[in-house]
Amino acid sequence: MTRPDLTRNLTSEEFKEYYFLKEELKDFLRANGLKVSGSKNELEDRIIHFLDTGETSMPQKANTIIKNSSIEEITLDSKIGENFRCSEDKREFFKKEIGKSFKFKVKFQKWLKANPDKTYKDAISAYFEIQNSKEKSEIDKQFQYNQYIRDFFENNRDKTLDDAIRCWKYKKGIKGHNRYEDIDLKILK
Repeated sequence: MTRPDLTRNLTSEEFKEYYFLKEELKDFLRANGLKVSGSKNELEDRIIHFLDTGETSMPQKANTIIKNSSIEEITLDSKIGENFRCSEDKREFFKKEIGKSFKFKVKFQKWLKANPDKTYKDAISAYFEIQNSKEKSEIDKQFQYNQYIRDFFENNRDKTLDDAIRCWKYKKGIKGHNRYEDIDLKILK
């Protein structure tokens, strides 16, 4: 069975069975008067809620209320703090301390959020440890394409990126999970 179009006629269960690009999710949300900002996971949650209830807004989570706080100068001895956000002032601080090549990569962001009692000095040390680590980082759920391509090449070093993409396009168009399996190679024959 080929992937159905993303319409109001889908059930949330059918929707969950297929892979949709973030742009497709945004197009659906726009067409139905729903908010289009947020991560891919948030967009999917919004669509599932809409398909289940017909409501265009989701209930507010209690912990999403942001308290007004004065912006304090960041120093090496400043605590990272609860509910860390990758804001421009923090990016500038890290660029000043680490260098212009600094980026808020996912693994470092996770470290920051998991260590609110550590200092920014500790964060800089952790950044370099993470950068020098040979361990492959875990790919979050919303980056299914990246995970598929990584898994494809772990099993098929003799194949090309074009081969991997052809297999991915096949996989995302069929019902079920989007993880790489050797059987996906049948599309290349």
